[in-house]
Amino acid sequence: MSSDALVEDQTDHPGEPVAVTAAGAIPWRANRDGLEVLLIHRPRYDDWSWPKGKIDDGETVPECAVREVREEIGLDAPLGIPLPPIHYHVASGLKVVYYWAVKVNGARLVPDGKEVDSVMWCSPDKAAALLSNPSDTVPLQHLREAHARGGLDTWPLLVVRHAKAKPRSSWTKAEGERPLAATGIRQAQAVGRLLQAWKPPRVVTSPWLRCVATVAPYAKASGAKVKMAEALTEHRHERSPKKTAGIIESLFDKQKPVAVCTHRPALPTVLAQLAKHMPARLGSQLPAADPYLSPGELVVCHVANAKGNNVVAVERFKPFDD
Repeated sequence: MSSDALVEDQTDHPGEPVAVTAAGAIPWRANRDGLEVLLIHRPRYDDWSWPKGKIDDGETVPECAVREVREEIGLDAPLGIPLPPIHYHVASGLKVVYYWAVKVNGARLVPDGKEVDSVMWCSPDKAAALLSNPSDTVPLQHLREAHARGGLDTWPLLVVRHAKAKPRSSWTKAEGERPLAATGIRQAQAVGRLLQAWKPPRVVTSPWLRCVATVAPYAKASGAKVKMAEALTEHRHERSPKKTAGIIESLFDKQKPVAVCTHRPALPTVLAQLAKHMPARLGSQLPAADPYLSPGELVVCHVANAKGNNVVAVERFKPFDD
């Protein structure tokens, strides 16, 4: 499970345990007619809803959302900004559904025919009137508000702390050659699966082995380009933290989805540079105390295309617990 950046708002269900966890997305597009969202019709329930489904064992909620969207409407697209989760009761107890916005760029949608027999593009107003579950209007309203303030169309900048490495005390060779531990190898596989939720086509990493090995499963599976940056190593950061910060700033300048992998000692500098691109309320969501991120943990910053490189949402996930 995720560590979860999306904190459950259980105002109406204080202390009640969650019996069912699910995830999904609101597909959206913007054209000359304005903002449109995609509703799905489920023949089993004869209702209008958003693509969503229950989490599988070993999945994080972002992975679940991506899988359900792909299975139900044939769309394989990266997640956008997080939307508020909703809570309601089902036969087994309290159910929580996590949602993200997903931009549809002209992709052909193919309903699976079994769980979803038709789809409908419509305005947010029409969608709100058609939705069968009133709770589903909560993430829709957040999406509408994000669009109105220019914070819906975004690209992700992800920061990953490398997976668990062999202990320094048991390593006698060069520090840059210290490999992942057995736990770290499993964490790297989990990081690779989780990164598929945002599909960054580029990875910038410290060239030290434990960082390269952390991003290798994702790069191999996705074909993402990998760039080594010496300024992200522990030693270079210690000598010149400004150069480490400069690497992060250059990623904002490029305005393209990217994942960064670095070391714990460099994280305060990296996070401080990220904080310069977000309001204080979001900056307060960034890790603020050592160790900042645990091995294999990551932060996702959603950067608005229309707002001068401003971060409009922050998430944090721990993809694997040994």
